[in-house]
Amino acid sequence: MTTPNLQITENASRQIALLQEKEGKSGIMLRVTVLGGGCSGFQYAFDFDDTVNADDFTFENNGATVVADATSMEFLQGAIIDYEQTMVKSAFKIKNPNATAACGCGKSFGV
Repeated sequence: MTTPNLQITENASRQIALLQEKEGKSGIMLRVTVLGGGCSGFQYAFDFDDTVNADDFTFENNGATVVADATSMEFLQGAIIDYEQTMVKSAFKIKNPNATAACGCGKSFGV
């Protein structure tokens, strides 16, 4: 794999900071994992974690940290983590240049 590259937008950084504050845990990171399944073949999972494993890569922007394991990074290379708010919902979103298909929920994709 080339040098791991994952970008975090300002909106995502702000939301991670807000959630850290709400949880009262300044050291927690947003963990992004790619799992098999979903309506397009793969799906994103978002969790908060305070542990960095041996096979993890970390990415930072303005004090916010996103962590992803090596297997997930094969699918996330060059992706952008964003946070979008609409009148209907708000959620972390991934703009993934590796995805060739996606479903309407925004959490499922194909390569």
